[in-house]
Amino acid sequence: MMGGMTAKPLPVGLKSIPAPERPLEKLFAYCNTDQVREFTPEKRSLRLSGHSTTIRLERAFWTVLEEMAREEGTPLPALVSRIADHCLTTNDKNLASCLRVVCLKYINIGN
Repeated sequence: MMGGMTAKPLPVGLKSIPAPERPLEKLFAYCNTDQVREFTPEKRSLRLSGHSTTIRLERAFWTVLEEMAREEGTPLPALVSRIADHCLTTNDKNLASCLRVVCLKYINIGN
């Protein structure tokens, strides 16, 4: 024992003190087989700037985009159109990729 201190005994039945949960462990704890749908890609056809476009994203990203549209008080196609316009001005031609990044940034700033 360091510095003359004695260690407290562990509670009965506990062999060691559990390490604090790591972020990835927390994430895995929240993901179960019931949530497999969130990982499933889903295609949606939207009309953007007068053109019909099909976008393929995982269901989890569609859920975030729907939440963003609700908060903005705008229909989903209008929100996606605004994001698409922004992506074009930043030279990002891959709309699905841009939408995923926007979703992650939205989550990171805490909505």
